[in-house]
Amino acid sequence: MNTETLFKPFQYKGLTLKNRFVMAPMTRAFATNGIPAENVADYYKRRAAGGVGLILTEGTVINRPASKNLKDIPDFYGDRALEGWKNVVDEVHAAGGKIAPQIWHVGDTIAGEWRPDAPMESPDTMSTEDIEMTIRAFAESAGYAKTLGFDALELHGAHGYLIDQFFWEGMNHRTDGFGGKSIKERSRFAVEVIRAVRRAVGPNMVIILRLSQWKQQDYTAKLAHTPKELEDWIVPLAEAGVDIFHGSQRRYWEPEFEGSDLNFAGWLKKVSGQPSITVGSVGLSGDFMGVWKGEGASATGIEELVRRHERGDFDLVAVGRSILQDPNWVLKVKERQFEEIRTFDASSLKKLY
Repeated sequence: MNTETLFKPFQYKGLTLKNRFVMAPMTRAFATNGIPAENVADYYKRRAAGGVGLILTEGTVINRPASKNLKDIPDFYGDRALEGWKNVVDEVHAAGGKIAPQIWHVGDTIAGEWRPDAPMESPDTMSTEDIEMTIRAFAESAGYAKTLGFDALELHGAHGYLIDQFFWEGMNHRTDGFGGKSIKERSRFAVEVIRAVRRAVGPNMVIILRLSQWKQQDYTAKLAHTPKELEDWIVPLAEAGVDIFHGSQRRYWEPEFEGSDLNFAGWLKKVSGQPSITVGSVGLSGDFMGVWKGEGASATGIEELVRRHERGDFDLVAVGRSILQDPNWVLKVKERQFEEIRTFDASSLKKLY
């Protein structure tokens, strides 16, 4: 297997990467009371030293009520948290890496119970003023990303969290301009967030948007059932300012629509004309849902990944559990040391190393 295609440099706008591997965002919740300390900086630095082209941080939350559902999820506002993130950026850069924060609001999630005093924010409960303030909070955090020296930023618009809740007819029942019967109408909140973020960071900083069809509330949910519906959803987001689309699916090799073997990231690239990131059980035998049952996953080949990348289906490859388990996973792939790649153990989620 020739993996050379995955080690070619990538350049888009102000972002230049040494290879096509991205560390996928993974919630770790080791930032005590929202403040990332030296242990968090060391965690990301090890992955930078391990050869990852771009690190996407775990979800970091904006300054809104109940924007997170666990108290030790990192904040992306406030002096102490931002000082912690500046240290993370400096350590990653010192190790030769590139890094982007994933900026997040969990919305009304089942697990959001650690702050009973904070009202859950969802499409059906937010006033127009709440929406406007939330858009500003996303833009403020994006501005901090630029000021701190991050190399790009990602907005979390997937998996049934706030931005995704506005997309989804299962949770967005609004009758004003932020609702609607079509996915295009329900995309207005995301479009406004993206426009505000673009104004905050300027034209050259890369904005990544993570999207998914499935939701944590419904693994079988689909926002777009056809390529035409996908176009109605994605084109306005690209026009608003998204540079790279990150297509999250549980198994990257599964086709998105009948009649084509293109996966979700492949269709995002085809419809938008923008670069895309694929993700989903790369190099592993089982998808990440098994993690919550304490299941591990054995290492598998990436021949199909290489084939699809060479064909041009997607530009970048996000790897989660394999890099969580082994900071040197990318280097081992580069050196063809496949026999030394570790089997994923779910107990790794309880550690930060």
